[in-house]
Amino acid sequence: MDKAVAKEVDTEMDMEMDAEVAGEIEAEVEKEQALPGDLILRHPTPSDHPRLQLALADWWGGLGGDAGALQRQLLVPRLFLQHFADTSYLVERPDRTLHAFLIGFLSQTDPETAYIHFVGVCPDGKRGGVGSALYHRFFATARAAGRTRIRCITSPNNRDSIAYHTRMGFRLEPGDRTDEHGVPVHRDYDGPGLDRVSFVRDL
Repeated sequence: MDKAVAKEVDTEMDMEMDAEVAGEIEAEVEKEQALPGDLILRHPTPSDHPRLQLALADWWGGLGGDAGALQRQLLVPRLFLQHFADTSYLVERPDRTLHAFLIGFLSQTDPETAYIHFVGVCPDGKRGGVGSALYHRFFATARAAGRTRIRCITSPNNRDSIAYHTRMGFRLEPGDRTDEHGVPVHRDYDGPGLDRVSFVRDL
């Protein structure tokens, strides 16, 4: 076989293999983003704010008491639904009951970073794969925008959140102290007494 022809055949085979691999990756990504059952995914609107406020108070099993509920509600003001809706998601049941949500945005300061601000799944929807699907959906949104890493934070006393983010491939970033569980903590991260645990995940 002529060398030029052989090289052209090899190139075509490589392109076919690349296309096949890309197709397999795309199929896997779609599978990861798929919601179970008949749940509906959409972007939030400002009119969703009252429902989110109720969820922020009720879905965390009383974590932090009334003060904890208020703190969570204050962390998701209406502005996120007005200005970051394209990178945020709501999951509803067919009867429009709120099932889960993710509030995220693309960093305006660091062009490599996207940030997950707040995620919630209703208590009877946990361990159903919805949270993972939302995270993977956001990862895909961030990649499409050219971002290479995801950052987020949580409270040191939210052990479930720390375990979940670790399972999702996030790394714990070094803090200025270590708690009794060996978790690095950033003291006064969000103000006096508001310590946080910081995560990063490469895409």
